[in-house]
Amino acid sequence: MRFCLFLLLVCAACSSPADKQPAQPTTVTVHDDLGRAVTFKAQPRRIMALAASMTEMLYAVADTAAIVGRTQVCDYPAAALKKPVVNSYPLDFETLVGLHPDVVFTTEGITSPADAARLQQLGVPVYYQTYRSVPDIFRGLRELGRLLGREPQAHRLTDSLQTELQRLTADSTAGNRPRVLAITWLDPIYAYGFNTLFTDKIRRAGGQNALTETFPQPYPALTREYILKLNPDVLIGGRFGKMDSTFFRMYPELKRIHAYQQRRVFAITGSLMERPGPRVVESVRELQRLLRSAQ
Repeated sequence: MRFCLFLLLVCAACSSPADKQPAQPTTVTVHDDLGRAVTFKAQPRRIMALAASMTEMLYAVADTAAIVGRTQVCDYPAAALKKPVVNSYPLDFETLVGLHPDVVFTTEGITSPADAARLQQLGVPVYYQTYRSVPDIFRGLRELGRLLGREPQAHRLTDSLQTELQRLTADSTAGNRPRVLAITWLDPIYAYGFNTLFTDKIRRAGGQNALTETFPQPYPALTREYILKLNPDVLIGGRFGKMDSTFFRMYPELKRIHAYQQRRVFAITGSLMERPGPRVVESVRELQRLLRSAQ
């Protein structure tokens, strides 16, 4: 009897509460910014991005050893250049699948829904993010931290960026706001629309997007007549001399706009302007310097 009691006590001691804990899930299902359900490993160990901006975000938040590749346009930070290249235009499915990523991150407008669907069929989950404002970028960084098990790193980064942005833009609401037209292509003329991140960045820098109308496309094609009607105070697209010999030579009637008359035509760092990533505060700072120089 005593021996049986001893065995019961031993078994009870060996059966700890920890042994009864349910096993941790091996996969997670989340919804990305497009509302798509995406399932991937709960602890992804092999990741990459198909957008240069998201490659920068991964290097800012993730364990960089987990990043298995980059696209041909991902050139920042310098460490990214050491990673294998996956062509994104058109998408090189064979090379990408051969890198065996647990999940691929991308942005709306960079990876087509058809390409994402094919990758899903090939066993590669695709997670989209979208950004319409600077806070959206901070949210995206924190979301990456949560998905990759790097929440403390992501929160430290976003807290620092938010503090820097607040200090930078403390006096950006004062004074007149010049109307800024930002050109993305010269022939035909495309520009950053109202429903793009540029609108929020230029507002924080002390200006305003000259385009206040919302077009179906985020980067609408503009006629010369429309630009003359806008009559922007500042034009972003290239150095004055270069634009004078190219853009304004093609469209001489546009020399009547305020921006040309006041020589407020400027170049800006393309990778800062185009990429909604962790260097967004640096981009706002560059826009702010530009506007102040135009005063």
